[in-house]
Amino acid sequence: MRQETGTLLLREKPKESEEADHRRHHDEKLEPSIKTSSIRSRATPEEISIEVTRKSIHLLIALTPSLLAFSRTFTIALLAAGTLAYSIFEALRLRGIWIPLVSWLTSKAARLRDNGNFVTGPVTLGLGALVSVLIFPPMQASIAIYILAFGDGFSSLVGKAFGRITLPLTDGKSLEGSLTCFLTSFLSSYLVCGQLFASIGIALAATAVEAAPTKDWDNIILPLTAGVMAVILL
Repeated sequence: MRQETGTLLLREKPKESEEADHRRHHDEKLEPSIKTSSIRSRATPEEISIEVTRKSIHLLIALTPSLLAFSRTFTIALLAAGTLAYSIFEALRLRGIWIPLVSWLTSKAARLRDNGNFVTGPVTLGLGALVSVLIFPPMQASIAIYILAFGDGFSSLVGKAFGRITLPLTDGKSLEGSLTCFLTSFLSSYLVCGQLFASIGIALAATAVEAAPTKDWDNIILPLTAGVMAVILL
């Protein structure tokens, strides 16, 4: 009887070993997915093309400080009129009325999530620059608008084309894009004011705001944050 029991135990051990091996292999399969969960997938050529078109238009807002140096009143009027005109043209586009050039550019620059919807990016962009000109002194307004143009613009391009490491709590934004935002924001500030530590502080605040999941509203929040920091630190 003892001999039979011993034989039975010996037969059961391989089964337990097989189950342990199975669990180990299962865990090994799970580990790569856990380790790579923060790695972004590559953007499609269509997404990159849309982002290049969007940010090419976005970068034009960098002309605002030059206009501001020429005439504050003219700059305010131009930004207000441009924002209003775009809003009207976009509303007409959604109703099937095609406005030459403007509607074509909007359709080319619209993200996939904007299909069939009002594209708010140019409106918030114009408002961000307009509010900056209205409430900040010329130097601080220039810093805010340059950060809006270059900090936000280049961070999106780099993040979309080369971003691989996703930052937590940012709705998919990348480490590479945030580093680009910090560098370009720092340069935008330093080349205007020439103050190292103030520019670092402004750039850090701008980078934090740009990384937040605010969608197109960052066109308003970002220059306001940069402008307020510029007023405090300069």
